[in-house]
Amino acid sequence: MVNAHRINRGLMPELERAAPESDFHSVPAADPETAVQRIVELVQLRIPRRYGLDPVREVQVLCPMQRGGVGARSLNVELQAALNPAGERRVERFGWTFAPGDKVMQLDNDYEKEVFNGDVGFVEAVEPDAGELSVAFDGRIVSYGFGELDALAPAYATTIHKSQGSEYPAVVIPVLTQHYTMLQRNLLYTGVTRGKRLVVLVGQAKAIGIAVRSLAGRRRWSKLGEWLAGPARHATPVS
Repeated sequence: MVNAHRINRGLMPELERAAPESDFHSVPAADPETAVQRIVELVQLRIPRRYGLDPVREVQVLCPMQRGGVGARSLNVELQAALNPAGERRVERFGWTFAPGDKVMQLDNDYEKEVFNGDVGFVEAVEPDAGELSVAFDGRIVSYGFGELDALAPAYATTIHKSQGSEYPAVVIPVLTQHYTMLQRNLLYTGVTRGKRLVVLVGQAKAIGIAVRSLAGRRRWSKLGEWLAGPARHATPVS
């Protein structure tokens, strides 16, 4: 992907000249409220209609942050309501609603269940009488007691950090100045390279520019070399 290489080199992606058949698009949104509306429309309608992709299983929203108006948490609420509105067979626990068809993520390692932090599955059934919920992870069914549901969260949207090591047919990434503290080149590059077929940035060109120019993540590690080299200059040779 040409624009991923541009971002990695500190250059702005080519946003204005993206042809209709391009694998990289930018959708302007001046504020968080507009961004949320456009993200939901993209995931629910526009991308499935144009590319024939399943909005739940093949389109992933990746956010720089967990919190905020366009963070993963609030976008999960909006996307869940649009893509899988809960019917009667649902359970509400730990601030989330879970219903059959929901895309969910395991939040920690559970060696007994053999599910691990970052694993994504789909809710198969909710059984209120038994107090259990079952999730399919790559075709394997895993049961959770309702009291264990703090180990799960909806995964229609997740953070870029959580997506590392994964790939998706299409990714949608909000990039707004609201995320200023997290707008870093390496984070944007990681998000962009998760998309195998399509990448859509939603937000402000100014915010994209801030991310492309920011090397904060790399500078933070650059001190390591100085720290390692420091003691060596003063070390007493061992005879």
